[in-house]
Amino acid sequence: MVLHKFGEKLYSGLVATMTGHLKDIANSVEAIHGGSFLEELNRKWNDHNKALQMIRDILMYMDRTYIPSTQKTPVHELGLNLWRENVIYSSQIRTRLLNTLLELVQSERSGEVVDRGIMRNITKMLMDLGPSVYGQEFENHFLQVSAEFYRVESQKFIECSDCGDYLKKAERRLNEEMDRVSHYLDPRTETKITNVVEKEMIENHMLRLIHMENSGLVHMLCDDKYEDLGRIYNLFRRVSDGLLKIREVMTSHIRESGKQLVTDPERLKDPVEYVQRLLDKKDKYDKIINMPFNNDKSFQNALNSSFEYFINLNPRSPEFISLFVDDKLRKGLKGVSEDDVELTLDKVMMLFRYLQEKDVFEKYYKQHLAKRLLSGKTVSDDAERSLIVKLKTECGYQFTSKMEGMFTDMKTSQDTVQGFYASHPELGDGPTLTVQVLTTGSWPTQSSATCNLPAEMSALCEKFRSYYLGTHTGRRLSWQTNMGTADLKATFGKGQKHELNVSTYQMCVLMLFNNADRLSYKEIEQATEIPAPDLKRCLQSLALVKGRNVLRKEPMSKDVGEDDAFFVNDKFSSKLYKVKIGTVVAQKESEPEKQETRQRVEEDRKPQIEAAIVRIMKSRKQLDHNNLIAEVTKQLQSRFLANPIEVKKRIESLIERDFLERDDSDRKLYRYLA
Repeated sequence: MVLHKFGEKLYSGLVATMTGHLKDIANSVEAIHGGSFLEELNRKWNDHNKALQMIRDILMYMDRTYIPSTQKTPVHELGLNLWRENVIYSSQIRTRLLNTLLELVQSERSGEVVDRGIMRNITKMLMDLGPSVYGQEFENHFLQVSAEFYRVESQKFIECSDCGDYLKKAERRLNEEMDRVSHYLDPRTETKITNVVEKEMIENHMLRLIHMENSGLVHMLCDDKYEDLGRIYNLFRRVSDGLLKIREVMTSHIRESGKQLVTDPERLKDPVEYVQRLLDKKDKYDKIINMPFNNDKSFQNALNSSFEYFINLNPRSPEFISLFVDDKLRKGLKGVSEDDVELTLDKVMMLFRYLQEKDVFEKYYKQHLAKRLLSGKTVSDDAERSLIVKLKTECGYQFTSKMEGMFTDMKTSQDTVQGFYASHPELGDGPTLTVQVLTTGSWPTQSSATCNLPAEMSALCEKFRSYYLGTHTGRRLSWQTNMGTADLKATFGKGQKHELNVSTYQMCVLMLFNNADRLSYKEIEQATEIPAPDLKRCLQSLALVKGRNVLRKEPMSKDVGEDDAFFVNDKFSSKLYKVKIGTVVAQKESEPEKQETRQRVEEDRKPQIEAAIVRIMKSRKQLDHNNLIAEVTKQLQSRFLANPIEVKKRIESLIERDFLERDDSDRKLYRYLA
């Protein structure tokens, strides 16, 4: 027929026949009542597809030659279009099809089992008829109905669930929708339907969920609810600004609780516990960020900035951290494995990084280190050195050079004392002397008040002085009696013998009682010339500490007064042969000491600020005031937070000393004078 020019007749005949046939099919499908409507539609669709293939094969010649030349619709496509127009778009079938599909989805959401196979075949048919058909006839309505369904459901859930349960339900619904798409909907529907669930169940209720009484985010953080935290993180991550909201609430909670911790007067009584609580808090949140929050960098940064904020609210944090290290290195790390020691030191370093005033920490750390080294109280030299290496890595060589000098002095002193005894063999019988020779610049200097040593000791000290100055030229020795210790052998009333481990000051006091039975406070003060506060502390520990009271005092009051008298306690007894008599120590600094340390720190900062200004101006040649202050602050922040007023004073001082000059026209501009 095509060859005899009857192509048009053949084509229009095909259209007419097919249309008539499909109208009959539509009528037979419409006539079906009840549940088998979809099955019937699916059966007819499969028949139509088979028939279409055969028709296409029979009319292949027309399909290949006549249709392209006249630009008509190819046979297969024509068959689909006619099915769409006559069956799917028939007024009786169109709405019934949509409603049946939506009802089945609704039943499935309510927990009923539906025939997913037939659903898949029908949605596949809509997709085969063209993407717009699936969208118009099903998907758009499906998304609208779903949004309404989840709006109502989320409202119902949120009224009767706590935050954790609500999130579980939301997570379950999300998974169900994804499962539904994978079984019988177009894969492209997945993002659209998950967006609907996220918006209705999470985004619209974000703040209410986070701030829920007794179950919201703060409650989860306080009670370490890792599972709930992981869920809230993963669900909120799906919506815009979700993680930002979590981060804001977490940050303000950490800051608030941290602030309470560092400003609570009760907590400040015990520096070691104070730092331990900080470390526990950091561990707690590190765990939360590593596990439930998926090691999210933005959360890590928020945690760091929160810690930096509240640790620096308490000006005593540097001192307390140093006291914590002191406690650990004296006794806290005894019998602990090397790895655990390293772990503790790393944690301390982490707190150290948050300090803005690192130089204050350095001051205290040097004082505490000096006491540990001189009293031989450190648990392990390796741990001490390890921490110094860590500090050096963090803050550079200058920060630790003096501390390293202290270790060198300790080593050299051992050799010096051995040399001294080798050159004086005759000293073997009398009292023995161990001397630590300290380089003035390396050790925290303490103004030393000399005291009168017992005659036997003074003679020995003189011999050591002449030996030392004989072997080293151009050096000066001054005795730091306030830092030494001594071991004395003592016999009490009933002949019981003990060895007493005392400070140098206590030794001077006790030796007086070899020649006197009873001495007044005034007499002791005159004989020893020990400074009054030290002498009072020393007498308190000799006479008033139970189990260590080798002296007795009249009257028996808690404090030492100017008019008190002292005598040897003959009844002294102890189960131990060696008795250690401590000094009543001030663990934390007293107010005046604190002021003095503060002043020393301020003084030490001045040259550092000046050096920074000169370095910057040397490279820039000229710079305005605000930029100079910003640069100086930036350069010094690894050691301390420079105070702009102090920087301004240092600039004035450098102008006076002709390092810089002001610009004549612009007073805020500085120039470097080489």
